[in-house]
Amino acid sequence: MKPKIFIDGEHGTTGLQIRTRMAGRSDVELLSIPEAERRNAALREDLLNGADIAILCLPDDAAKEAVAMVSGNNSVRIIDTSTAHRVNPDWAYGFAEMDQAQAGKISAARYVANPGCYPTGAIGLIRPLRASGILPEDYPITVNAVSGYTGGGKQMIAQMEDPSHPDAIDAPHFLYGLPLKHKHVPEMQIHGLLQRAPLFSPSVGKFPQGMIVQVPLYLADLNVGASLGSIHAALSDHYAGQDIVEVVDLKESAAIARVNAVELANTDRMKLFVFGTAGSAHVNLVALLDNLGKGASGAAVQNMDLMLRA
Repeated sequence: MKPKIFIDGEHGTTGLQIRTRMAGRSDVELLSIPEAERRNAALREDLLNGADIAILCLPDDAAKEAVAMVSGNNSVRIIDTSTAHRVNPDWAYGFAEMDQAQAGKISAARYVANPGCYPTGAIGLIRPLRASGILPEDYPITVNAVSGYTGGGKQMIAQMEDPSHPDAIDAPHFLYGLPLKHKHVPEMQIHGLLQRAPLFSPSVGKFPQGMIVQVPLYLADLNVGASLGSIHAALSDHYAGQDIVEVVDLKESAAIARVNAVELANTDRMKLFVFGTAGSAHVNLVALLDNLGKGASGAAVQNMDLMLRA
């Protein structure tokens, strides 16, 4: 019998992308709810409890409500793409490449919290340096990032694409999260193994999908022996053998004149770069990904496949 998958919130941006990725797959059975019935709580509850894996593509409060709908007497497993459970120790964090044990934890878990798009890039850069001992836990990390506007969901898509929208956005690029209270910060701190909350400055560009995440570092404030080469080696060793996360060669990085935010749009991959000049005082770590790929829907499907192998 094929595993049954229910996407709760399948008509939203992330849910639609997950359905697209699963189109044509014959190894699973997709349970679906008509858009007109998406607020039918009884029908949602039946589908949630009838699935082998439920993927929640909902706002935080609705995701918590959906989890509460699942009976403790069945074996339904859940992937939550919201922010609601990402720092909950009872949930496996769904970044399979975060460390060597993480894919196994995801595979065995009943509850998996899908990472945020910005944290995927930031943690992807920070965690290997913490694990290798290069990055002190109290380093004052800054994370500067730009995302495609689809990360804001249907409302922002309409604001960016419809000039007649009452709150249309015509800016080619804008900063937000100005009070420095972005909901992704706790996730970056906890899974980045940081003692101090990072200073996070997010922005949005007028392109649908794509993302650049930057983490600049002062070498003198890292642990003894840190250099452009040792940082690159730590990242390369951490992701050796991975097919989704690629650490770009230093020579190739040195030849790059610019990083294109949309290079990996419509893929589920992530590229990591170490930029700088040998012997200088700084490095700039850069993650390139699709905010709806490895940053959301692509990661959810990856986690689902790991759970199906258990």
